[in-house]
Amino acid sequence: QVQLVESGGGLVQPGGSLRLSCAASGSIFSIDDMGWYRQAPGKQRELVAGITGGGRTNYADFVKGRFTISRDNAKNTLYLQMNSLKPEDTAVYYCKLAHLLYRRDYWGQGTQVTVSS
Repeated sequence: QVQLVESGGGLVQPGGSLRLSCAASGSIFSIDDMGWYRQAPGKQRELVAGITGGGRTNYADFVKGRFTISRDNAKNTLYLQMNSLKPEDTAVYYCKLAHLLYRRDYWGQGTQVTVSS
């Protein structure tokens, strides 16, 4: 099995920064694709950023230039550096791992990010 645990969320003022972490454990491999998603109240979950096992990244248009996704395969940890945060970035942020061998997705429990003055 695979476990994902997010951390690093919190309350931040507009224009501020946060770094989210997602610690993965279990039967995981560096080739597995991973990503960050978010879900605001009353809205559907949406992709924020993804990173392949090979390190290719992709971003939603609404975070390009502000957020950076990265991974440390030695530590089995996924990161999301969020800069220039806006109130509309307020949401629960989830980590996802697409397991290539098991052919299924795993999700973390989510971490709340609130951007407010």
